[in-house]
Amino acid sequence: MWGNGVVAVAWLRSSAAAALCAALVPAAALSASGAGTTGSVHIVQADPGVSVEVTVDGRTVRKDVAVGTVLGPYVVSSGSHVVTFTDASGTAIRRATVTVQPGSSTDVVLHRPASVSGKAVVHTYTTPRRPIGPDKARILVAHTATVAPADVRVDGKVVFTNIANGEFAEADVPAGHHVAELLPTGQTTHPILGPIPVDLAPRTVTMVYAYGTPTNGSMNVIAHASQLRSDGTVVPGQIDTGSAGLAGSLRVTPFG
Repeated sequence: MWGNGVVAVAWLRSSAAAALCAALVPAAALSASGAGTTGSVHIVQADPGVSVEVTVDGRTVRKDVAVGTVLGPYVVSSGSHVVTFTDASGTAIRRATVTVQPGSSTDVVLHRPASVSGKAVVHTYTTPRRPIGPDKARILVAHTATVAPADVRVDGKVVFTNIANGEFAEADVPAGHHVAELLPTGQTTHPILGPIPVDLAPRTVTMVYAYGTPTNGSMNVIAHASQLRSDGTVVPGQIDTGSAGLAGSLRVTPFG
């Protein structure tokens, strides 16, 4: 289990840090006949091995989607929707049935499992949009890389141990500067990623996905951020304890 939300900064490369505060241009909303209450969906391509076509409920939303791409947000009716990822040969490599709650924002992520030889998988992650204090930032980080369980060291201190592929952590942290590293579980030298200086903007929520594999130098992150409302609390003096869990439940049909 993950016990502290600063794990999020452990996977932010300096080259990707600017993405945390960059505004994303929303893609065209998906129309839904008879739509009442709606939610939104981002689609994250975190599989370095393929370029994919993405369809939602049978409608193509983008072709030739390379790794590192975030699509959306797409506005859809609440309820079940089918997201399909198809490779260049026309083979559907993964199809996921995703349940969207009214007013929610959900990330659908195509990524590799921990095993180098494993087939791509899909997980969903719900954006935590609760109001936040004026000098805090919220982060949800998901381990979607081809990496065995790892430890995270933040500002020189190990704060997470034995983090596995597919798990995520969420917490509120003081906005501002952090330095972090990702290391093989139990080791104190030769980080898999880092040290990484990262600045987190106040009153934002950032969704972070680690992807790639350290054996070929492809470790990187995908991140997108949005604003949150203030909850009126005072400036924090330390990092809060976070929450942790597995990816959201969904039905996935493999192909190929």
